[in-house]
Amino acid sequence: MTDGNPIACSLGPGDLQRRLGEIAKLCDESLVAQDTEGDRQLLRFRNDTGTRQRLEAIVAAEALCCPFLDLTLAESGDELVLTVVAPV
Repeated sequence: MTDGNPIACSLGPGDLQRRLGEIAKLCDESLVAQDTEGDRQLLRFRNDTGTRQRLEAIVAAEALCCPFLDLTLAESGDELVLTVVAPV
């Protein structure tokens, strides 16, 4: 999972605050449920085109600044499930 990557976000403070704001807004608008399964966080969102596009953009952006995170987006019925695994 970490492949020797440092366990630190590479965003600067301003960019980090913007990213956190984007994620919080998306959660406020579309998050249906949040579950924990072992070391995985499962975030369940409404499955619509706009939410999918925003989640895909967040996953791609996070892969660049936080390569130690394992983020997977999948469809499950009428929900989009974002699975997040972080090293402990």
